[in-house]
Order: sequence, then structure tokens, then C-alpha cells
Amino acid sequence: MGIFSIFSKQKQKEDLDKGLEKTRTSVFNKLSKAVAGKSKVDDEVLDNLEEALVMSDVGVKTTLKIIDRIEARVAKDKYLGTDELNRILREEIEALLEENNSGDGMDFVLPEGQKPYVIMVVGVNGVGKTTTIGKLAHNFKRVGKSVVLGAADTFRAAAVDQLTIWSERVGVPIVSQGMGADPASVAFDTLKSAIAQQTDVVIIDTAGRLHNKVNLMNELSKVKRVMQKLIPDAPHEILLILDASTGQNAIEQARQFIAATEVNAIALTKLDGTAKGGVVIGISDQFKIPVKYIGVGEQMDDLQVFNRKEFVETLFQNE
Repeated sequence: MGIFSIFSKQKQKEDLDKGLEKTRTSVFNKLSKAVAGKSKVDDEVLDNLEEALVMSDVGVKTTLKIIDRIEARVAKDKYLGTDELNRILREEIEALLEENNSGDGMDFVLPEGQKPYVIMVVGVNGVGKTTTIGKLAHNFKRVGKSVVLGAADTFRAAAVDQLTIWSERVGVPIVSQGMGADPASVAFDTLKSAIAQQTDVVIIDTAGRLHNKVNLMNELSKVKRVMQKLIPDAPHEILLILDASTGQNAIEQARQFIAATEVNAIALTKLDGTAKGGVVIGISDQFKIPVKYIGVGEQMDDLQVFNRKEFVETLFQNE
């Protein structure tokens, strides 16, 4: 591993640590109070731990599942100190994430035999969708992949303009027909260009609205059908962008988009400066869809491939 790679990895850990600082503080303040003066895990300890997890936006259902798993683990132990409880809690959360294939990625790599690899990005306006697309393009380019963007969110002029700015900033081509164009036509032209240029990755932006789920479903279905005329198994990835700082609202958005289209990967943005980092755990557990990327800042390098071990270690690092 080169010096640059070591430095980059260290920076990623520091960024993740900063991003989860409030969540970690929330959990451990509650946890410390829960076990203070206690020599065993009793109902009061578990109730306080349950509150800490819910307040960190893990979600009620997932929190209860974690508490049940902890109870099963400590059922035969008469005494359990803070360190042991912390360890079991970390292990059970990591196990939940592993069961849903969250945090299995290795840098910005692509599956073999799929060129171009087509990513269709969905999510409501304001969650950082366009910014995440730009960061994805930057990171794929960083690891030596060629990228083309498709501006198929033609409902808002600002969406097309913002994606164009990102394409220029990152230095990757963009296919755009402007506001009001047919999104499926934009997607088709983007794939056609990618095939002709033998591009590695295609990233298609789509409209960020949920006020009419039927229209959204029809539009996304049309985009998929048109792309499949050129690449039968496209899109290979439907990436849902969610704003982690909105907590339970992000879970509701996930529920609606998953009902409208076949989401198979999730990116959580704005983990920096939020006490709601636990939403990563809740979303992964509730929807059984891998959390693939997390955003921990505003810079182009501040999108990370989600690693469950690092996430859990950082979340439960008591400082």
C-alpha cells in the first residue's frame, strides 16, 4: 500500500469519526448512565440502552431486535460490566449489517463482465442526490474508470445545471437535453454514447419527486425499458440517496421509493454533524438492502464506500 493510500485511508477514518461524533456521544452518554453503579444487566439497563438507540435513530423495530439479541447473549451471565456490554452491542449491530450485505464493498470497484455498468440514481430533491452523483463520478475516475453522466432529471432546470457543473468539476462527459426533455430519451442517448466510447460507468440522474408515486413508478419504468433496448440487464444498480440527518423521515422515503422501484443499493448523505447516524443500522435492517456509500462531508473525497466494521468501531468508540 502506497503512502497516498495510507494517507487517504487515515483521512477517511478521521472523516467518519467526525461525522459520527454526535451519534457516538448520544449512545455512550446514555450507555454510561445505564450501567453506572450496576453489576449486572437488568431491565433498567436494557431500557436505558433501548432509549439511547432509539434516540440515535436506529428505529424502534431494529432497536427491539438488538435488545432481544443482547438479552439472549447475556441470559446465562450473572454479571456483565460496561466493556462486555459494549462488545456485545458492537457485535450484534455488526451482525445485523452483515446479514443485509451492508459494508461488504471494497473501494469503488465494479463487477466483472458488466461494461458499461449502469447506475440509476433515485431520491427526493434536497437529499444530496446530484452532489452524490458528482462524488461517485470523481471516485470512479480516481480508480481509473471512465464515466459518463446522464441528466435525466429534466423536471427541474436546476438539476440539469447542477449536474453539468459537477461534470465540469470532475472532468467527465455529460449527456443532456435540457429541462423538459424526455428522461427516457436522455438515458437512451447516454447509454448509446457509453457503448460507442466503451465507457466503464454510466450514472443516470432521475427526477426527485414523490408527490405522485404512480407517475414516478411509470417514469422510472419507462427509463428502464428504454435502456434495456441497448443493455438488456440495465440498470445494474438502482441507488437510492437518503439524507441521514432527517432520521425517521429517511426511512419513510426509503419505504416509498422501494415500493415504486427496484432499489438494490443505498447511499446515506450528510452523516457529518448529525446525531442520527444510527439510521444507517435501521435502514439496512428494515429493508434488507445494502448500504453501499456514506457521505461524511462536502468535498469530492467525502463519499466513502460503507465499511460495517469501521462504522461500528467508530460509532462505539468512547472518547
